[in-house]
Amino acid sequence: MSLRARLLLTLGLTLVVLWGVAAAWLLNDLEKKFVETLDQRLAQSARMVAGLVLQLPEEVWAQSATAALSIPPIEGLACQVHSPQGNIIARTHANLEAVLSPGARGHTYRQEGDTTWRVFTYERGDLVITTADRMDERDKLLSDVVRVAVVPFIVALIGSFIALWVGVWRGLLPLARLRAALASRHPEALAPVSTYGVPKEIKPLIETLNGLLTRVQHTLVREQRFTNDAAHELRTPLTAIKTHLQVAQRAQGAAAEASLHHAEAGVVRLAHTLDQLLTLARVEGRMRFDDGEPSQVAEIVEYAIADSVAAPGQCLSPEMLPNVCLAMPRELAITALRNLLDNALHHGPRGASVSLVVQCVDGQATFSVHDQGPGVDEATLKQLTQRFWRASKQQGSGLGLAIVEAIAERFGGSVAFENAEAGGFSAHLTVPTVTLNTQKDGRRDP
Repeated sequence: MSLRARLLLTLGLTLVVLWGVAAAWLLNDLEKKFVETLDQRLAQSARMVAGLVLQLPEEVWAQSATAALSIPPIEGLACQVHSPQGNIIARTHANLEAVLSPGARGHTYRQEGDTTWRVFTYERGDLVITTADRMDERDKLLSDVVRVAVVPFIVALIGSFIALWVGVWRGLLPLARLRAALASRHPEALAPVSTYGVPKEIKPLIETLNGLLTRVQHTLVREQRFTNDAAHELRTPLTAIKTHLQVAQRAQGAAAEASLHHAEAGVVRLAHTLDQLLTLARVEGRMRFDDGEPSQVAEIVEYAIADSVAAPGQCLSPEMLPNVCLAMPRELAITALRNLLDNALHHGPRGASVSLVVQCVDGQATFSVHDQGPGVDEATLKQLTQRFWRASKQQGSGLGLAIVEAIAERFGGSVAFENAEAGGFSAHLTVPTVTLNTQKDGRRDP
């Protein structure tokens, strides 16, 4: 069911119920007041007749002893006056003696053939006055009054339905315009939707949609960049491998072995580049890495040194490490620290050691990796995390530091580089930490 139909149905049923209850309440009170008013009129008629009869001259009383006086009849109303002895003194209808005969005092109903009468009996002095109304006349009058009262209700209800339909149609018009605008957009158009002139209730929806479009645009840009990077970076090693294999097929002896050795090195480099590209794509693509294992600093340092290219004893780390956990999956923490260590080992003097220091301050852990290399100039410092940028064209894939920066940014951290004053080059990876005594569903909570 559409939103417009749901609104019309809900509000329409609400209007019908409310107007119906109000109309039933009004008609019930109207009927009670109507019956009460006619009963009062019937009683007033009996009192008026009693007053008139008591003022009749003596000769009229003498005449009534032999024949009943005739009172001019009123349509729908009958009256009869009885003496203390039960004789009829005056009456309006000679054929309604059964209906107008004296009975219990007050109001009552009496039946005459197919006609029902509302009867009122009143005593004044020695006289008994009985008045009666035809119920069919009362019912006709009541139906006329009800008709006059109900017609405005019906007109108002119909008008409410029309106003409701117009209001719902106009209220949902911005949604219709938004749907038309989105339907007419080019499939590749990911620009934000304008929020100018839209109601404030719809603005959060459009802002959320714009956020989604922005994320989709960033995803497409990342995918396109990944495709371009992969095509560019894989073409060279593949060409080199193909060339070396062709040389190995044609050459013999040492030349063939050298070509195969170079081809194998190219395959290793190609596999490393592919691994780095996939890792970067996964990090930027917001895939889940958390396996529920705590990212304790001591384990991160141990595994990162073991996975790096450092020779035994080449990486110097403190014996006592902070007993905290990082607010990131262990796999990514190891990858980031390992890339920093490999970068320091590749660009420092051959066989020289690198030092690793870990400090925890204000809920953040900082991994500082220092090598004994010559350092870089200020312009190069700004290019270190660019993709496929290499200080030396013969070393590395140019993705290690880009991956470190992507991991740090994803989990609210940062990475910085500097030339040490005492010589050498330093890289600082800062990430948030979590306390060890709070754990939920296998994950650490900050």
